[in-house]
Amino acid sequence: MKKLFLLSLTIFFSIGAMAQPSKKELKNNKEKYYSLKYLTQQSIVEKFGKISDAIWSFAELGMQEFKSSELLASTLEAEGFTIKRGVADMPTAFVASYGNGKPVIAILGEFDALPMLSQKGRVPFQDPLVEGAPGHCCGHNTMCTAASAAAIAVKKAMDEFGFTGTIRVYGSPAEETIISRPYMIRAGLFEDVDVVIDNHSSSGFGTGYGVSGNAIISTFFTFKGKTAHSAGAPWTGRSALDAVEIMNVSTNYLREHLLYTQRMHYVVTAGGEAPNVVPDKATVWYYIRNSDDQVEDMFERVLNCAKGAALATGTELVEVKTIGAAHQRHSNKGLAELIQKNIEIVGMPEWTEEENEFAKALQKELGREEKGMPLEIGNLREPNETFVGGGSSDVGDVTLVAPTATLRFPGGVPGGIGHHWSAVAANYGSTAWKGLNAGAKVMAATAIDLFIQDDLRNAVIDEFKKYSETHPYKSFLPDNAVPPVDLNKELMEKWAKMMAEYYIEP
Repeated sequence: MKKLFLLSLTIFFSIGAMAQPSKKELKNNKEKYYSLKYLTQQSIVEKFGKISDAIWSFAELGMQEFKSSELLASTLEAEGFTIKRGVADMPTAFVASYGNGKPVIAILGEFDALPMLSQKGRVPFQDPLVEGAPGHCCGHNTMCTAASAAAIAVKKAMDEFGFTGTIRVYGSPAEETIISRPYMIRAGLFEDVDVVIDNHSSSGFGTGYGVSGNAIISTFFTFKGKTAHSAGAPWTGRSALDAVEIMNVSTNYLREHLLYTQRMHYVVTAGGEAPNVVPDKATVWYYIRNSDDQVEDMFERVLNCAKGAALATGTELVEVKTIGAAHQRHSNKGLAELIQKNIEIVGMPEWTEEENEFAKALQKELGREEKGMPLEIGNLREPNETFVGGGSSDVGDVTLVAPTATLRFPGGVPGGIGHHWSAVAANYGSTAWKGLNAGAKVMAATAIDLFIQDDLRNAVIDEFKKYSETHPYKSFLPDNAVPPVDLNKELMEKWAKMMAEYYIEP
């Protein structure tokens, strides 16, 4: 039996162009070996690569990811997972579960695109697929795909070796607009979860722990005024657009008096339809970002700017609608160390000459160093006490209700720009396939460690419990907040017909 195992291990290391795990590590962990062997099969690399490319082509905006969500849910369902669709009152959210009882290990995944960033895949210069349409410029097409592949690999090891527990995938819509996870937490969907593995597409291969990113409150401010003829009798009107503009001026002056951790940005979503009519309705959408301990105070000051603008213009602030709010990430050290160990086992994918040439061409176009795809995995990232600002994710809330850490898996081009056409170009095709496959291997290996090594799992949970004593969770969402299920509906209806001819079927 031992000879047979070693022979299969040798065969395993000859498969494909993926970097292979350490023989020494796997010889004593048949469950982990089994799951990684499954994921190394070329047919499996292609299967999930094609799913990723299909989601890339759908490029569905947050809350409108119907094709993407169903493709992922049905893939898991076909493998024996029980699917709960439309959870937490969000039609595109789902939870996929396999197994019984404890421990419950969850893997997060997201699948929404961003507006205005359509781009042809593997083209190293700006060339939209459909001018003005959405695009996957943050790698979300790869992320729930990798999570699903990992969960299926764990399920197959469960069936083969009979270890117990529950593996779950949380299909999470609208991460780009920081929406789904706080509502999923409010619905009780994480109450029995022991440990959570998060993942994100990257140009590197690493993980880290500690506090990172910014908390965020995402809010629409709507003003009501009175219409009038802009030339004939403007004095009889009250411009709601004036209120929006004065609010924006006020918040820009406010920046000087906010702590340097702040980030604030806005777009005017409604401001009138013709210049010769004084607009009686105008709306501005704000992202208000800061540290956990500063963001609520910052929000109140922005709200006061809105109230002052209404007073100054004789209009009324008729609605303050918060649709999303999230904490900073508080990543678990023990879990990050375990993920890092499995990154070192799996190793960086092996890139072809063609893949490196594409990366260098894209880097040249962007004015970056022309060094091709990454060669080395990253070191475990420790907390950065000097870090200021940065992005946000609703994963932050999950980190405060269960021990969580984020795997950053490769596939993107170093020097590529997030939320930019260059990222859309790179998150398609062979490098994305290899990157998500490497990420799936690390997540599957980490989940299996958590299932079968009680001491590791308990140490992660104990660390979280101790941290929670000084960092208890409370949602930044108002009590009356509801998921904005119609968000982006008109935009997707506008673009879907034009994009449909480019859809890829897996």
